Amino acid sequence: MRVFKFGGASVRNAQAVKNLFKILEAGGSNPLIVIVSAMGKTTNALEELLAAKISGDGKILEKLQAISSTHLEITSHLFPQSHPAHKQVNALLNNLKALALEKVIFPYDREYDRLVCFGEHLSSIIIHHYLLFCGMDNVLADAHQLIKTDDRYRRARVDTEQTGFLIRSMVKTTPPQSLILSQGFIGSTDQGYPTTLGREGSDYTAALFAHALDAQEVVTWKDVEGIYNADPNVFPNACPIPHVSFRETIELAYYGAKIIHPKTIKPLQNKDIPLKVKSFLNPKATGSIINRDTSQDGQSGSYIIKPHQVLVSLLSKDYDFINEHRLSWLISKFAAYGIRVNLMQNSAITFTACVDHNEEKIATLILELEDSFYIRYNEGVHLLTIRHYSEDLIRELTRSKSILAEQRNRTTVQYVMK
Repeated sequence: MRVFKFGGASVRNAQAVKNLFKILEAGGSNPLIVIVSAMGKTTNALEELLAAKISGDGKILEKLQAISSTHLEITSHLFPQSHPAHKQVNALLNNLKALALEKVIFPYDREYDRLVCFGEHLSSIIIHHYLLFCGMDNVLADAHQLIKTDDRYRRARVDTEQTGFLIRSMVKTTPPQSLILSQGFIGSTDQGYPTTLGREGSDYTAALFAHALDAQEVVTWKDVEGIYNADPNVFPNACPIPHVSFRETIELAYYGAKIIHPKTIKPLQNKDIPLKVKSFLNPKATGSIINRDTSQDGQSGSYIIKPHQVLVSLLSKDYDFINEHRLSWLISKFAAYGIRVNLMQNSAITFTACVDHNEEKIATLILELEDSFYIRYNEGVHLLTIRHYSEDLIRELTRSKSILAEQRNRTTVQYVMK
């Protein structure tokens, strides 16, 4: 059993879907699980659609038209006019339109999970029909029925025991010669309410399937030839890394590297299932492998930029110490509002945190804390993290930057900078 995961870039248009078929055709015999993401930038487009729904700015139909046109164009290039795929894609788009035009009835995160999941369903139904059209037998399994989570919308926690049972039960009822196709990123609560696992969550979905089925390997297909020591779209001099350990990958993902979803590694490491990162543009290239071997970790520095950050500083008004109890209380407040803390420091009476920019959540947090603290914050900052740093690399990456906060340990240094 192997698990293949195809991200949004690898299914972004009709030609990419045809390329996916060629990769599967060359990939050998089943059993094979294929996990797909939404096509191209569909998730971004659905987020914009949700923003239009909530703001009531009158652009809902315009956003819907853009999403519909993208998927109908792909469908028209893949199938003859009479093919049933057209009817099913149009039905999904009509359901999306109905939901988008409904009155907002839930908090943002729950509305998000109800709407954004349409990207994966549109992608998977098109790919399912195209594989059948090309003579490749496959079964489309609904991840909403298989990936069971709690109700922490947009960052749902998976019930791995129940999810594993459901995946294994589904596989047992599937003909052994059939490829199994499912969606990444999405799940549902026990009550059937849609949830999502966090951006890039398709990697995590692939790992959950692999763990449940004791897979031989997971292969994730991307638009780059493996793992790099930095984002090649940001740093032109980024270098490929042919091998990295589970442990190092978790660290890099935690700090924001776009290698893999941070939760992906644990299910794989627990059963020693290797993860390969390969290029869908050049499938014959070696790519990179992630496994338990740590011998090559740290041979070169890796660096990550997290943009759109806010640096928040809290000064105790009553000069009460930021001791263990008060620190724990403060962190719980950030967690309660779903604000991710990417760096934190404290002195006797000051607590500083670098967090993802979410204007609404941060404003609500500040409103709760302003009676006890003087609050200052800087918007529009970046967080630079360097793993296995050298002083030369630090100088190169921070040159002509204004440093607002710094933190370092034996292997990692971080800078909040403008």
